[in-house]
Amino acid sequence: MNSTEVGRRFETTMVVKVATYDIDYANHVSNIVYFRWLEDLRLQLLEENFPLADLMAEGYMPILASSSIEYKRAIKLFDKPIGHMWIEKLGAATMQFRGEFRVDGVLTTKASHVGLFVDAVRQKPVKLPKQIVSRFENYNK
Repeated sequence: MNSTEVGRRFETTMVVKVATYDIDYANHVSNIVYFRWLEDLRLQLLEENFPLADLMAEGYMPILASSSIEYKRAIKLFDKPIGHMWIEKLGAATMQFRGEFRVDGVLTTKASHVGLFVDAVRQKPVKLPKQIVSRFENYNK
């Protein structure tokens, strides 16, 4: 399959609660917390569109191959961030996720992740599940 690139397919949105334990010594959300929030968004996106239990029952184990976060503005205690994540691009074996957080509509954080699946038995990368490729290619047609 050739690489397919589009807009915000399968976008999911999540209201994020900033807890006191999310705050670091500089009085803003710790960098590591963003990774947890992004993982929550990815899992929500999968559950809404490609339930993880079904994929795993078929022998597909999701793996995060890379992550990149660009911090535009600090998120602080009492802010009310909204997280967004979507699948932007597919390769033969990879999915590129894009994510962002906004506070009061202002972009605070941009993220990019590359995910893939490994065979549950062999622990080797495999092509993307056909149901993901098919639904991605036919999204909003």
